[in-house]
Amino acid sequence: MPASDHDPLDVRLATAVGGRTAQAIQKAFGYLTVGDFLSHYPRRYARRGELTAISELAIDESVTIVAEVRTVTERPMRAKRGSILEVVISDGRAHLTLTFFNQAWRAKELRPGLRGIFAGKVGEYRGARQLAHPDYELFDPEDAAAPALTSAAIDPAVAKGWAEQPIPIYPATSTMASWQVAKAIGVVLDVLPPLDDPVPGEIRRARSLVELRRALELIHRPTTDADWHRAQDALRFQEAFVLQAALLRQRAERRAEPATARIAGRFSAEFAERLPFTLTRDQLAVGAEIERDLADGAPMNRLVQGEVGSGKTLVALKAMLAVADSGGQSAFLAPTEVLAAQHLRSLTAALGPDLAARLRPTLLTGQLPVALRRKAMLAAASGSASIVVGTHALLAESVSFAELGLVVVDEQHRFGVEQREALRLKGVNSGAGTGAGAAPHVLVLTATPIPRTVAMTVFGDLDVSTIAELPAGRSPIESFVVPLAEHPGWEGRIWGRLSEELAAGRQGFVVCPAIDPKHVEDADADEVAPSQTGGAPSTPGTPAGPTAAVLTVIEEVRANPLFAGRRIEPLHGRLTSDEKDATMRAFAAGEIDVLIATTVIEVGVDVPNASTMVVLDADRFGVAQLHQLRGRVGRGGVQGLCLFVTRAELDTPARERVDAVAATLDGFALAQVDLELRREGNVLGRAQSGGRSSLKLLRVARDGELIAEARTLAAGVLDADPLLVEHPALARALASRLDAAEAAFLAKG
Repeated sequence: MPASDHDPLDVRLATAVGGRTAQAIQKAFGYLTVGDFLSHYPRRYARRGELTAISELAIDESVTIVAEVRTVTERPMRAKRGSILEVVISDGRAHLTLTFFNQAWRAKELRPGLRGIFAGKVGEYRGARQLAHPDYELFDPEDAAAPALTSAAIDPAVAKGWAEQPIPIYPATSTMASWQVAKAIGVVLDVLPPLDDPVPGEIRRARSLVELRRALELIHRPTTDADWHRAQDALRFQEAFVLQAALLRQRAERRAEPATARIAGRFSAEFAERLPFTLTRDQLAVGAEIERDLADGAPMNRLVQGEVGSGKTLVALKAMLAVADSGGQSAFLAPTEVLAAQHLRSLTAALGPDLAARLRPTLLTGQLPVALRRKAMLAAASGSASIVVGTHALLAESVSFAELGLVVVDEQHRFGVEQREALRLKGVNSGAGTGAGAAPHVLVLTATPIPRTVAMTVFGDLDVSTIAELPAGRSPIESFVVPLAEHPGWEGRIWGRLSEELAAGRQGFVVCPAIDPKHVEDADADEVAPSQTGGAPSTPGTPAGPTAAVLTVIEEVRANPLFAGRRIEPLHGRLTSDEKDATMRAFAAGEIDVLIATTVIEVGVDVPNASTMVVLDADRFGVAQLHQLRGRVGRGGVQGLCLFVTRAELDTPARERVDAVAATLDGFALAQVDLELRREGNVLGRAQSGGRSSLKLLRVARDGELIAEARTLAAGVLDADPLLVEHPALARALASRLDAAEAAFLAKG
């Protein structure tokens, strides 16, 4: 690899492995640079194991053998349609047959002359031993270290050393096998020059970590298990350290931007006087934190997390009033048409007729009629609307503000980082009032509680406030799992229980994962794609078969004699904005008894008389989604009831998730449960990070202490050397080695 003034890890991959191989790697994995490719770490390490001789194999024994493919033949099955692929392998002394049914494509992999490790249970067919559908991993044909398998016996000493060496097994594709990845990695490592480690030497030595170049060698070409363990320790810490340094630096840079101080005045005072209730301790404390942030000359970047119904929107409204007091505007970004319209109604009602007339809360969504949309855009651009509530339509280039002083993002997990940053930049670019050109304050709201380790990793550039206390008067919600796998006869009781609540003068929701049997709803018609973390996961244990769908269920419920005379209506993302708004207004007014809906009602919908939530196929929703859905009931003085209906079997991950939500109302406890249930799943999610999760070895669920320690150490380095003059390798890592997805994530995490 030629010398370069730049980080050797930034060199184009083609320079190291050649254009053809680089093109194949890019097609298979998307990697363009040496650093990208070297971070394609092995997913596990296979053991070649003891070299069991084929001649000594016992029937019904699970074995691992090393052998060479000798012949490959395909023949049709006699009794039924299909074919059998028979592969004869040899260890140099005896032969064994591998059998694959209806998998003729394996002939392209298992070619004569290739060697590998084969594992399975020994069976017998017509007196001959065989392995049916064994697992196998083929070795690189050019691996000089592999012992030759010839007619002569394998040298025991050579075989033993080779057998004990860990085999890196890489994430592979149909076009690039693991051994091909290993070969290309080896080519890169052979020409890789010394590297500067972004983790300072004193920190590395204190933790007994190997330096970066050595860690890359050991993780890809270990000679013992201890090698790759040491490598993972070093690379995992480096990942945490660089990530936290980037977040802390981003935070410092944002704090250095000019912002207009916003101090509460007449609007805030009038609002406080007309509040008909007393704020909770948490609301007062978080409100005071926000007031201090707004009064500062640096832009606020604060995340407020709180349980469903804890009063986050009220706290946000107080912040919007403080901004209005100084002549600024607030943009309130909501994930759905339904929620945006409801926020407008609730904000207007909370302000009262006098304040609402002066502040002119305005709705701006993509499905508004053209005339109303133009009117709303004019109100935003002229500054006559102090509060503009909308969906991602607020992000359109044609939408501008006179003086955008505050950006409020509701249900942050439903938005990608690009959307939040686009709205923030509208404040920087607005031009009229005293705050024109200054960075707006940013307030991010979430009713999905976040474990501390996730907050450090995903929102490390934000100050975090928590509202854990619920306002007085909220009724507890009873939650039950309805396990139809064990008790199919309980299905009728679901509808009987709902009808009893209706008879008592209350209303209910029935939530389905799909609109119709062919279409699972991912997003409302006027919202951005939802977070993967909250979507309908396909988890082991999720039953196969048709999914409950709104258009099917509504006909079944309407036909049920228990609901004769009841008004039952659908609500889903395929309806127009006007249809959804009219339906929600009618439901809130008590004109609809039951809503059969998708997750468009997941967040923010507030109907105090709704007492019952029935979630069909509950195993197809995430923990956060189930908790959010449950929070739609019990919002008034009536007892809430939530029935999680599932056909998932006991002791499966899908069932564990549903049982966990039913067991507690504590969203913060559930957030930790969710993290543990997903184990090493996609914690950040596409919408959280702006792209695929960029974490490689670091796992938020497992590495909390490591992340916290890395953050403390990174803060110490940045405090002593803010410009990283003494730490050029760390500066380069922050500037050039964060991929596009991570850069977007850090821009507005």
